[in-house]
Amino acid sequence: MGNATHFSTKERILGAAEELFAQHGFAGTSLRQVTSRADVNIAAVNYHFGSKENLVNEVFRRRMDDMTAARLSQLQKALAERPGELEPILAAFVEPALALAQDRHGGGAFVRVIARAYAEKNDGLRQFLSDHYGHVLREFGKAIAACVPALSKEELYWRLDFFSGALTYAMADFGLIKRPANVTEVAHRQRAAQELIRFAAAGLKS
Repeated sequence: MGNATHFSTKERILGAAEELFAQHGFAGTSLRQVTSRADVNIAAVNYHFGSKENLVNEVFRRRMDDMTAARLSQLQKALAERPGELEPILAAFVEPALALAQDRHGGGAFVRVIARAYAEKNDGLRQFLSDHYGHVLREFGKAIAACVPALSKEELYWRLDFFSGALTYAMADFGLIKRPANVTEVAHRQRAAQELIRFAAAGLKS
């Protein structure tokens, strides 16, 4: 089995799982559905992932690792080039997430998977996300806190929580503002990012 086949089997399983989790949720999706959609046998799933719980985690890791790297590098750049400014920090958090949501290769399905993660109390997944990506929120929290020193830690965390929620909503494109026919998806995304950043900055500074 060459490396390419190895890679494509794993990717096929992840892609199938992502679509099914988006449609039916984590509890509502069986490994049998995944193997049938990915056209592989159960041994392949066990070999690559070991368990359904781990498969759920890896569906997140596949998307989150790239987004996290983009966020952190954009954050470093913002802190170096525009120290003390809040908007570039918020942009570093928002833009990579909206880019992921627009990703032609299943970005939309992944956003629905995120919505499922909010709706279904999946403690294992919550723990996995906190262990692997909690440091990202802490980095942003620290950078944002430095720009709004008047806020107590508690106030800051409430506001960051609302900001993250608004971003998830924008990613899911649940909003009332649909993309006008004469506006490209990229332009619509940039406008959404711009408005969310402006709104969040005002909320954090108030």
